[in-house]
Amino acid sequence: MGILNQTQNQYYNNSSNFGNYQFTSLDDIINQFMVAYIGEEKIISKASRTDVQFHAMRALAELSFDTFKSIKSQEIELPPSLTMILPHDYVNYTRVLSVDSSGVKHPLYPTKHTQNPFKILQEDDGGYDFTLDVSGVFENGNFSDPISDSPWLKSPNNGSGQGTLQHISGGQYEWKHIARTLSAVTTTRHFSLWQTINVSEIDYITISAKGLSSAAKTGKTAGIVRIGFSTQIDLDAQDENNLTYTNVDGYNPLKTNPNAVFPKASKNMDPTIFDVPNLNGVNNYIQFDAGDDTLSAATELVDIDVSGLTTVNLLVVSSGGTIDSTATLSNTSGTNSPTFGINAIDDIVLSFEANTANLQSGGESTTWSNYKSNKPSENTQHDYDYDDHIFEANVGRRYGLEPSHAQDNGSYYIDELRGKINFSSNLSGKTIVLDYISDSLGTDGEMQVHKFAEEAMYKSIMYAILSTRANTPEYIVRRYKKERFASIRQAKLRLSNIKLEEITQIFRGKSKHIKH
Repeated sequence: MGILNQTQNQYYNNSSNFGNYQFTSLDDIINQFMVAYIGEEKIISKASRTDVQFHAMRALAELSFDTFKSIKSQEIELPPSLTMILPHDYVNYTRVLSVDSSGVKHPLYPTKHTQNPFKILQEDDGGYDFTLDVSGVFENGNFSDPISDSPWLKSPNNGSGQGTLQHISGGQYEWKHIARTLSAVTTTRHFSLWQTINVSEIDYITISAKGLSSAAKTGKTAGIVRIGFSTQIDLDAQDENNLTYTNVDGYNPLKTNPNAVFPKASKNMDPTIFDVPNLNGVNNYIQFDAGDDTLSAATELVDIDVSGLTTVNLLVVSSGGTIDSTATLSNTSGTNSPTFGINAIDDIVLSFEANTANLQSGGESTTWSNYKSNKPSENTQHDYDYDDHIFEANVGRRYGLEPSHAQDNGSYYIDELRGKINFSSNLSGKTIVLDYISDSLGTDGEMQVHKFAEEAMYKSIMYAILSTRANTPEYIVRRYKKERFASIRQAKLRLSNIKLEEITQIFRGKSKHIKH
């Protein structure tokens, strides 16, 4: 009947087992409840496992909030932004601390005298500005950030060693078109780059961009770069990895080569993919084809009509030009001086006038900017005596101050709207520790109950089922409500971990001597 299912050797040689005997898994509690509390001649004659599981998870969450020990914590070195992101399973905090070079924890206290409000964008006369901010519609048009950190998507490299064929270089996005034999034809790949933008509140957009067209060489013509808007992008179209495709004629920029299953080649260089015209109904893309290997001046396409659309794709395509049999072929990385050309795009700018129904953000709030840039009184460091744990400044010098500010440690407040903790400036670069509680439902491994609280779980599940079931006698419900209360109280006492010797030692440190 023993419940240990591993040897001592197995336990001590597997760190994941350390201390786990004090816990019972939620699955075991549900199984044991189904056996011991449900059946004929029992209070609950019938109940589904789904119901028991729901009430067990709710009981576990409630006990996690104010009965179980808080064991979750995170440590960071506070960055210059003075913010710490709340953990993914965060419910509430128990303590926020800073740690000094000696490893001693110093408590931080929340401030109630500041916050980080939503800053409303205003016009010069103080009125609210409802003009749509372009930064919230289109990002990384100058390629200052990596592609992976922005909304841009790109066509595949199609093979190992081809990562340098399309990348950000020198502050612009470049494509290297190399001569290859593909499907027994001397040619080069066409590349694409696109970003989906929300135009639900926009009628007309103007595009401005700079482009570079590669020069003609032996075996190739000048390169071509185009930019415009398209509504035809469908990543499921002609996708060999999705045989249940529905749009065989759709434009998939990820599809580069025809094959037996999908005989149609990519439409990357088909001008008809730019199907959103300007106000005049004609020019619907900008083309760079000078072939001078020089980044052009900014070229503009004005008043593109997006009034009937909710979203649209800003699309850039690149071709190395026409390749013939006289071209010098390249390896996959293009490192053997082949016939090649480099096209580029840069400084893509969208401009429009659009009013939105919602207030626009004016950026970082002045309240938060002033708080983090201010040199607080806590920045004045004082000597700390590790023998009596008294700060020099706390000895008779701060009469009348609010206790939360009568300390050298710093302060913080929680920005619930943005899910961050904001700290005072004197904490920059320091080690910050956050102790917090969760609901114990994040992962299967977390769904466990300390054995001191196991009975409280059974009584909580029992009461929850009986109180939500029709025709249950009220005296039965009241009985198990009392039993639940008593079992939770007992669990709190057990988990408080009060030891007589430890309490005595604390008292010995006070003014009155206690004999033993």
